[in-house]
Amino acid sequence: MHKLRGANMDIDLTSEQSEIAWTQDSCPWNAAEGVKTHRCAVKNVSICDYFAGIEPLDTVLCRYPEKSS
Repeated sequence: MHKLRGANMDIDLTSEQSEIAWTQDSCPWNAAEGVKTHRCAVKNVSICDYFAGIEPLDTVLCRYPEKSS
């Protein structure tokens, strides 16, 4: 289980660090594939297959590489 700090669930876990004013962990799926396209959640659009919930304050629980059921 990964704990990704700094996610904002109203938008997404952004790929570009320069777009935000706070520290944010990177997506392990993006790192494994060498891309910046995967998001934890995009409001009213999608939730990542590896998403396992949220802990306060804005910490995403990620099951990568095992998909959530």
